[in-house]
Amino acid sequence: MGEITANVNWLAVGVSTAAAFMLGGLWYSPKLFGTKWAEGFGVAPGEGGHARGALVSQLVATFLLAWVVGVTAANDALLTVILVAVTIAALMGAGGMFAQKSRYAVFTETGFVLTMVVIMILVHAVL
Repeated sequence: MGEITANVNWLAVGVSTAAAFMLGGLWYSPKLFGTKWAEGFGVAPGEGGHARGALVSQLVATFLLAWVVGVTAANDALLTVILVAVTIAALMGAGGMFAQKSRYAVFTETGFVLTMVVIMILVHAVL
């Protein structure tokens, strides 16, 4: 367990989790990419009662990703987290294409993951 907890900057993990999660609210809002993203897989913005579960899952996943960034930062292995982020984005992109989402929706989702990691790395660098 020490391998994934030793020397992790938990303040940076918390701050970057909050920052990336809040970015998601903006990213998927009508002010940025939300409307066209939702159209990309045939859902009206704000439609559906599944949002609470999705938001909780997103928050947990965002924390886990921030923790991975924290582990790699503590071990001077940030290129590893870049590899992980690109892998996650590629898998999401493949899944989105398989689900026949529009290119816009796929790029919006994969771009969000990559942007989250950039924010997390910057927070870890500052804190």
